[in-house]
Amino acid sequence: MTTTIQNVIQKIKAKLNFHGVSDTDVLNAGNTAYNGLLNNPAFPNTPVPLSTFRQDLDSFSALIVDAEDGGKKSISAKKKQRAEVIRVYTLLGHYVEAMCNNDPAAFHTSGFTAVVKTKTAPQPLAPAKFTSIDRGPNSGQAVVKVENQKGVLAFDVHYAQEGAGGLGPWTLMTLTSSKKVTISGLTPAGTYQFQVRALGKLGYTDWSTSMTFISA
Repeated sequence: MTTTIQNVIQKIKAKLNFHGVSDTDVLNAGNTAYNGLLNNPAFPNTPVPLSTFRQDLDSFSALIVDAEDGGKKSISAKKKQRAEVIRVYTLLGHYVEAMCNNDPAAFHTSGFTAVVKTKTAPQPLAPAKFTSIDRGPNSGQAVVKVENQKGVLAFDVHYAQEGAGGLGPWTLMTLTSSKKVTISGLTPAGTYQFQVRALGKLGYTDWSTSMTFISA
């Protein structure tokens, strides 16, 4: 039997998100891309003529200066031109992505910046704890709510009844969410100890400090 192993190659992506970016930085990014693409043999047929892009950039640059006086018309015109520059920049960026053949060296000559993908290492979970343990609607019931936290895959809750000889055997249940869950079958007027732990990508947390609950 032959096993085929495929290596998944990450496609180079251009950084095209300008949310929260200043007008000056948008203009600088556009000028850098224009200079990189101009007469670049790796990118001969841009979807928008570079002469048009040059005009867009020059107009945007002038409107940035005009808008400094705070006039509403100037500011509105600048915003409209900014949107046009970003639109053309995005078209050119997608063109560069397609034409570079996933070659970082070729991509770099375009003047665009590649998106760098970094994987965040899983972090240890905080100690698990209960938000509440309340009596249920019926005798012998407890309504348990654990505190949610990011990165939790599941929760383990276990409980044991106190007796003359100490704690009885632990009863374990696994929760796939932090939603309230009703536990039935408790001894009326019995005293119980409840603990919780969380499961994350790095494993389990320690069991929490016991919470005492008296069943109705």
